[in-house]
Amino acid sequence: MKRPIKILIIEDDSNIVELIQLYMDKVGYFHISASDGEEGLELFLTESPDCIILDIMLPKMNGWEVCKAIRLEDKQVPIIMLTGKGETYDVIKGLDIGADDYIVKPFDPNELIARVKSVLRRTILSESEKDKLQFDNIVIHMKEYRVLINNEEVPMAPKEMELFYYLAMNPNQVLTRQQLLDRVWGYEFNGDPRTVDVHIKRIRDKLAAHQTNWSVVTIRGVGYRFEENLNV
Repeated sequence: MKRPIKILIIEDDSNIVELIQLYMDKVGYFHISASDGEEGLELFLTESPDCIILDIMLPKMNGWEVCKAIRLEDKQVPIIMLTGKGETYDVIKGLDIGADDYIVKPFDPNELIARVKSVLRRTILSESEKDKLQFDNIVIHMKEYRVLINNEEVPMAPKEMELFYYLAMNPNQVLTRQQLLDRVWGYEFNGDPRTVDVHIKRIRDKLAAHQTNWSVVTIRGVGYRFEENLNV
């Protein structure tokens, strides 16, 4: 029997914890919680959660410190950070040190559940599924370096393909320019960081030339997100 999804909630506000737990119960996720950073890190090490919801402002160890410590042990477990409204610096810092996504307080619990499901889909994909991604009429074949829209091949340079694939591997999640540089060009890259912007523009132009509901949008002051345009 397949074990249930386990969510670790690291948050010191008991009201927020109870609200998250209520919605986790509704979708059938098992959950554990910690009220400070040190306890949260200990539970991560002993419980092996499938996803972590991590507040930034915590007693004993703040969310950034916890995130860094987790990433030293595990590069894959999804981390969704909780941040205060308008704290753009917090968002960028969290994403740059390894968080997968963020949500701003106060938040709609249904949106949080949707974010959790999104990051879980990415991490539980099999290797064969990761080689091929599909979003409506867009199909990305990473092994073959091919993108098809409406069964028509869309030519992309290798770095465009790698960048597009990484964005598509994390749909509806904000990725900072530094994250994209690190993951696509490598941590040792010393060139112009604006190369990301140039490649994003080329990808956008190619998507715009075809009829599709998906696009790469700019999140001002933070980064980019591959998302469905529901108004199309």
